[in-house]
Amino acid sequence: MSKIALGTAQFGMSYGIANKYGKLKLQDIKKIIEFAKKKKIDLIDTAISYKNSEKTIGKIGILDFKIVSKLPYLPKKEILDINSWVREQIKLSLIRLRVKSLCGILIHNSQDLNGEIGKRIIDTLHNLKSKGIVEKIGISIYDPNEFEKFKKLINFDIIQAPLNILDRRILDSGLLSKFYKTNVEFHARSVFLQGLLLMSKQDRPSKFNKWSNLWKLWHEWLNDNKIKPLEAAIRYVLSIKEVSKVIVGVESKDQLKQILEASNGKLPNIPNELAMNDINLLNPSNWSKI
Repeated sequence: MSKIALGTAQFGMSYGIANKYGKLKLQDIKKIIEFAKKKKIDLIDTAISYKNSEKTIGKIGILDFKIVSKLPYLPKKEILDINSWVREQIKLSLIRLRVKSLCGILIHNSQDLNGEIGKRIIDTLHNLKSKGIVEKIGISIYDPNEFEKFKKLINFDIIQAPLNILDRRILDSGLLSKFYKTNVEFHARSVFLQGLLLMSKQDRPSKFNKWSNLWKLWHEWLNDNKIKPLEAAIRYVLSIKEVSKVIVGVESKDQLKQILEASNGKLPNIPNELAMNDINLLNPSNWSKI
């Protein structure tokens, strides 16, 4: 249970293929955060690009939580002073969050680390870390290859990447084991694949029928083992010892309560056939092309 962290994409925008509520209202977000605090969830994951997410949770008050945020993507227009840009982004983030420092700051777009600009971003982050403005530096990736490309540039404290029953690439690559041995925190996201794993056959959009054999195996395994999709999905990621935090996004206090309740219990052996590498399914940014 101590591994669970609260994701906030839904707090600032309509996020997730299974989202039924759209952007959440302030009073609903307050209930979620208060419940998370009551259940001793100690980390909130957010991002500057999550629209009003930082401002909203800052207004509610999150001094009892560790906060991890992410730099926005570099703008297309040329930045004359990248050091000042990074400092300004984090300064404004702290103002919106109403905190004096961050537990972690992540690079949201790994491609921003390319070339000389990338080196300057890293230098600035290390400087902010030395001053105690950020405690840990990390990167958010979609694919293990992204880490391999930039691992020599920076000593990361946190790696955030997708991990779920279908998407085990970070585990199969051997990177998760390396992170664990070198005390690098791994924060798992997309544990429900934006809610796709939790959908019934009837609710799942027809464009995903392309993977009908996979869904057939998934539902048969669930039925045979008398386990609910939510229970299987959350227990799987929590069961992996190398995972430091499991980030869950919710649309209501009741959803968070359901996730916490589903976390407890046995996990039957999961068929290896459920693991796959098709990024058209595993990366939600590709779903619009299906």
